[in-house]
Amino acid sequence: MAEPAREGPEAAGATVFIGLKPTMTYVFQVVSQLHSGAGPVVVKARGHAIAKAVDVVEVVRRRFLEGQVEVGRILIATERLVNKDGRDANVSSIAIPLTRVGGPPAPSGPSASGTAGPARRGPG
Repeated sequence: MAEPAREGPEAAGATVFIGLKPTMTYVFQVVSQLHSGAGPVVVKARGHAIAKAVDVVEVVRRRFLEGQVEVGRILIATERLVNKDGRDANVSSIAIPLTRVGGPPAPSGPSASGTAGPARRGPG
């Protein structure tokens, strides 16, 4: 599930951590966060989940919000973790920021439906 960002430039947005759930679960989370207008959404993953994170971003960009999402500066790193055996292990990580641009604006405020368009003047 999406959680508020903890640090860094994505502090105003949300973070989606990629794990063992199906890819489409994360796709819907990212799309939902982008529609809410919460600011940039950062997709983060470590180790084997990195490939799934890239898949999530590509599905969002190419199937759900085509032409409406901009990928920011992708950050890669190596994190040092303690594995099951109690030894230190290096694990690769990735953070992919997405921002909604163009396309239909995110819903905000009361709907304008039911209001008349601009008044037209008749002849003379």
